[in-house]
This record gives sequence, structure tokens and C-alpha cells, in this order.
Amino acid sequence: MRRLLLLLFPLELNQGLYAQNRDSVYRFSLKQAVEFALQNQKDVVNAQLDAEISHQKVREITGLGLPQINSSFDVKDFVKIPTSLIPGEFFGEAPGSYIPIKFGTQYQATAGATLSQLLFDPTYLLGIRATKTIAELSQKSLTRTRIETAAAVYKAYYGFLVVSQRKNVIDANVVRVKKLRDDTKALYDNGFVEKIDVDRVTLTYNNLESEQLKFNHLVEITMSMLKFQIGMNLQETLILTDSIDIQKVRNLSVVSDKPDASRRIEYSILQTQIQLQEYNVKRYRSGRIPTLVAYGNLSTTAYRNQFDVFDQSTSWYPTALIGATLNVPLFDGNQRRAKIIQENYNLKKIQNELHNFEQAAGLEIDRSRSNLLDALNALQIQEDNLELANEIVKTTRLKYEQGVGTNIEVLDAETKLTESQVNYFNAIYESLIAKIDMEKALGNFNY
Repeated sequence: MRRLLLLLFPLELNQGLYAQNRDSVYRFSLKQAVEFALQNQKDVVNAQLDAEISHQKVREITGLGLPQINSSFDVKDFVKIPTSLIPGEFFGEAPGSYIPIKFGTQYQATAGATLSQLLFDPTYLLGIRATKTIAELSQKSLTRTRIETAAAVYKAYYGFLVVSQRKNVIDANVVRVKKLRDDTKALYDNGFVEKIDVDRVTLTYNNLESEQLKFNHLVEITMSMLKFQIGMNLQETLILTDSIDIQKVRNLSVVSDKPDASRRIEYSILQTQIQLQEYNVKRYRSGRIPTLVAYGNLSTTAYRNQFDVFDQSTSWYPTALIGATLNVPLFDGNQRRAKIIQENYNLKKIQNELHNFEQAAGLEIDRSRSNLLDALNALQIQEDNLELANEIVKTTRLKYEQGVGTNIEVLDAETKLTESQVNYFNAIYESLIAKIDMEKALGNFNY
């Protein structure tokens, strides 16, 4: 990570997580902005909660194999006592006749406790291993979310810095062209130039003012995007303490590491998904193995004609039992076999995704390297073009002031300068973004 920061982000980083004063004004370096995002950004927070949920799921499944104890207390009021029919011949009546008799008492209370213990179930151990794998998968998903969030913060941070520098250049252009307009107007007032010359410069100045206004809004938008990326309230004030070191950007290097998809968190996630799916296949296969559960019950019952079930002087009648249940699957209409086939197909799908990712990761690395090379080459060209454009502006202005040039030449030079500035700053941003994308593709971008 230290090497990545030195190569990719030529910033001077401050110490500490972040600074905040009483007016909720934050001052963040790039590193501090990332650290703030990893604690506050919505996707990261939710991924952390998912990891915690998976951890508790492991505890839940583990609890299924521990003794299960329950207690109960039941009270009944037989407003009408049930009636039973007794064959009349028991009492000397005619055969086929019945005598209605009421048995029992009006009130009945039962207190009891049950205990059950899973003794043998092959799916239980598989379930524990599977939930632990799910917890591992959630943790890896959290890592992937942190990486994606950090990359988004880097890009947003640099996006704001580049836009801010472009705004500063536009402000300088407005000042320079305003002076040219004022000078041309003075020449026109003294009869040295025509009105069309003044109109041309005024048109250029008006366009620059319009562009300046757009950039004022763009600066606000890019700042809001950065605040959103790091999970900050949009109403709070954020001041960036780092700046772009152009020399460091020029020296960005294209890493020649051999492509290795296994270094990517996505590769590890797919491997974990394969392991989880293998457990799923085993779960259905083990469904044909018998299961054994032991249980016990202890209860006591009170029979009363008065509601005095808690009277210690009257009797309660206890009952106790222990037992075990052996469940032996015999035939399920081939449902289990169909399930096993389905899950094996799902396993093959994930294995295919893993193989495809290996190929895609290699292509992504090649593309990111090519993009960085192109961006660095473009940066060198645009830097040269910007230097030439500045020289042309100086020369045409000097010629115009000496009366041997026209304002058309000056305005054309100003236009070319503006285009060169736009291309130059775009090249800086694209170089930085290409470096981020390449490090991610190589698996070097870790959080």
C-alpha cells in the first residue's frame, strides 16, 4: 500500500484521521478522506453490517446442535366438562345403549419442561462449515466494497483538484482577455482600430465569462460528489489539504507485473462461492443418511374443582418420559437426486465464472496498462502544446501592442491556448485515473 501511494498519489499527506473545528469544517488529505469514507460511507457501513449478520448466523446454526430446553405452564377452565359415553351393558342396560358420564374436574393445570438433543445429523456439521464460509464470503465482500469505495474517493478527490486548477486558469484567462478588451477599446477610442476589433475581443471575453460561471458551478458539483463518496453531510464544509504534484504525475510508471488473477479480491470471492456450493451439494447427498434425536419430558398436572391450582396442600401428579427418534429416509420420489443434479450444475456455472474471470482479468490488465501509456504520452504532448500555446499568445500580444499584428491573431492564439489548457488538464486526470485502474486490475489496490 505504501508503494502504491508513492507511485500513484503524489500528495503530501497530513497526520491523523481528520481535523474538524467547531463550525464543522473538515480539512482532509487524500488519505484522511479515504479513511473517513471507510468509516462513514453507506455501502461500507452496510457491508460491515452484513459481515456482522453472517457472524451471528454462525452462532445461530451452531446453537442447533446444543441442548434445546423449553418450559410451559397451561391452565384450563372446563366451563362444560367433557362427556364420555359408556356402553350401557356394563351396567346391565340393553346392548347397544350408552350411558353419558362426565369425567374430570373443572380446572386443570399442567407445568412441564422438555429437553431435546441432536445426536447425529450429517447436515448439521455441513451447516456449521457452510455458515462459516458464508461469514468468510461476507468479509471478502466487505473488502471488495472498501476497495471500490477507496477508488471512488481517489477519483473524486483528484477530480475536484483538477477542476479547481482549471478554474484558476480560466480566471487568469478572463483577467488577461479583459485587459486585451480594455486596451482594444482604448485604441478604438483613439481611432487606431475599427469597431469590429472591439466586438471580436468583447465576444471572446463574454464567452470566457460564461465559461467561468459554468466552472464555478462545476467546482460546487464536484465537491458535492466528493462529499457523497466519503459519506459526509453535503451541508458541511470540506477543505482539501493536498494538491497535485505535476512532476510526480509525469513520473507515474507502468507496472510490468505478470498478470495474476488470484491477487484480486473478486477471484477469492468466486473461490469461496465454489466452496459454499460444494457444501450445498454435500448437504443434499447426506440427506439419505439417518438422523437421531434424543428427547425427554417432565410434567406435573393438577386437577381442581376450585381455582386453587397454587394451593400447596393439594396434590400434583407428575409424569416423566425419555425417548429417541431415528429418522431413516427410504424413498422421496427421486427429489433428492434431482436436487443434487441441479446443485452440481450450479457448481459448474460458478467454476465457469472463475475461469472467465481469469481471462477477463488478464484483458483488464492489458487494457489498463495501454490506457496508462496512452495517457502519459498524451500528457507529454499536451504539456508541450500548452507551452507552445503560451509562447504564441505572448508573441501575438507583443506584435499587437507594437502595431505589427492584428487582434484576430491574438484572439486565435487565446482560443488555441484555452483548448491546450483543457487538453492538458484532461491528460493529467486521465493519467491519474489510468494508474488507479491499473493498480486495481493488478490486485495492488488493497484496503
